[in-house]
Amino acid sequence: MIFYYSGCGNSRHVAEQLAARLEQKLVFIPQAARQGEYDYALAEGESLGFVFPIYSWQPPRLVLDFVGRLRLAVTPAYIYMVCTYGDDAGMADHMLAKTLAQKGLRLDAAFGVAMPNTYVNMSFMNIDSPEVTQRKLARAEEMLPLLTRFIQERRKVVELKRGMFPRTKTYAIGAGFNRSLSDKAYCATDACVSCGRCAEVCPLQNIALVDGKPRWHGHCTHCEACYHYCPQHAIQYGRATRGKGQYHYSD
Repeated sequence: MIFYYSGCGNSRHVAEQLAARLEQKLVFIPQAARQGEYDYALAEGESLGFVFPIYSWQPPRLVLDFVGRLRLAVTPAYIYMVCTYGDDAGMADHMLAKTLAQKGLRLDAAFGVAMPNTYVNMSFMNIDSPEVTQRKLARAEEMLPLLTRFIQERRKVVELKRGMFPRTKTYAIGAGFNRSLSDKAYCATDACVSCGRCAEVCPLQNIALVDGKPRWHGHCTHCEACYHYCPQHAIQYGRATRGKGQYHYSD
């Protein structure tokens, strides 16, 4: 079984590919959480995977919250995570391992896949160039068969890029990022045509159209789906996103 979360599609693609290759069931974490589905029965000897993007060198809080509430009738024979990131993962695997350990479970392996950048809510951050985007996507496709084999062989390894100063990034910068998450700066410009795409793609169903314009309701994870999927490029995050490009994974 594979539990996954994705905003702009990078992690969704990786999860879908692994599920198909490993012939495992996929569970979308936000949907399961909305429905209060935390009880799962794994087959004897079945592996358990978690696939998610890295948000400021941490797993998304909704992923950790879900794992903290997860109830398994059978202890998995092998537990692994696959994270996607623009640059590096910091100590994100340690955070997931700690959450699992509180439930008496052990993280056996952690894998990382570099994918195109999606976070643009800071003035110095933007999407990757077309050349870098294509290079990352091509490399990710090359990695998928190897990841599949490692998981099938149940390798107990850590294969991800931590980057420089990983503890500072995860436990200081990442913690500050998650404490300060807010959707108050999101807005729609006059280019908005009231298509509702932003509300449709929001994984947390945090957006609704009010008088034809999107309104955010305070449960944002900064996944950026509303910004990147908007066909009119009408969603902005204050001044930080002005003039920046859009990217989402497209099959």
